[in-house]
Amino acid sequence: MRRCRWRLWLVAFALAGAVFPATGADRLTFGTDWRAQAEHGGFYQALATGLYAAAGLDVTLRQGGPQVNHAQLLAAGRLDIAMAPNSFIPLNFVAQDIPMLAVAAMFQKDPAVLIAHPGVGNDSLEALAAQKRKIMIGPDTRIGFWRFLKTKYGFSDAQIVPYTFNIAPFLADKLAVQQGYLTSEPFQIERVGIKPNVFLLADAGYASYAALLVTSRRLAETNPDLVQRFVDASIQGWYDYLYGDPTPADARIKADNPEMTDALLAYGRDKMRAYDIVDGGEAKDKGIGIMSAARWKDFFEVMAADGLYPKDMDYRRAYTLSFVGKGVGRAPARP
Repeated sequence: MRRCRWRLWLVAFALAGAVFPATGADRLTFGTDWRAQAEHGGFYQALATGLYAAAGLDVTLRQGGPQVNHAQLLAAGRLDIAMAPNSFIPLNFVAQDIPMLAVAAMFQKDPAVLIAHPGVGNDSLEALAAQKRKIMIGPDTRIGFWRFLKTKYGFSDAQIVPYTFNIAPFLADKLAVQQGYLTSEPFQIERVGIKPNVFLLADAGYASYAALLVTSRRLAETNPDLVQRFVDASIQGWYDYLYGDPTPADARIKADNPEMTDALLAYGRDKMRAYDIVDGGEAKDKGIGIMSAARWKDFFEVMAADGLYPKDMDYRRAYTLSFVGKGVGRAPARP
């Protein structure tokens, strides 16, 4: 299970000041956003199968976690590229005048979900909002996708109750609703015999990218070849992890995170394929990692209208499209 920690990114950069990564020509340190799991499988696959090495890269992968602040490590030059969980992160950089930007989006859909007991919500977010159920969410979610739910579906802050990142309160209350991640919490709930209602917010209009690759503007401009090789090899790793033999990545994931199981890894991979998390939408034709100016514009305008960002903010500084859309990692034909 993970926590969205985007506010810590802002604090870390504010404290770090104008410090930028310094890298060697081919050596690169990459940080994921949480403990090793299936949601990082493509990166681990690229490492384990030699895709990074074949691209001339000596990659060190550092997993995240509750006590790891990758924003600070990125700012201090101990990471060259980091994985950000959602589109808020690059926009927050712009709002704080921090020279970091997104160079690829490995997830076309944010796997964020709301989870309810069977029958609660009647299979729609509209019904869930109308029922005025209490919803367990964390403080970071309150200033993240919760704003989308309020704007589009009329959810109210009065519905919020604290989420402890533990499914026990959900299991104890048959009317409970909680936040979660498509590839994680539903698995835990299903293991105790409950088939929950799972509402994938991306399928309800939530346009955030996820698993974004974020680096300094300086690195992207002064060493674009290094960034391009990392992006391309990561894309190939994701393709291979989803449609090839995932065993090499899974072995490394379990070595980094001994709490991870084969069952949960398989569940996460199956959900990512079934819901087109990695290779849906524009990625079907343009390749894994794709981003578009139109989608960034739409996401920004919704959040600016809700007051999260100044409406005249130059949101285009949050990303570059220079490294994606080159046809690498197109999705295979499906029956």
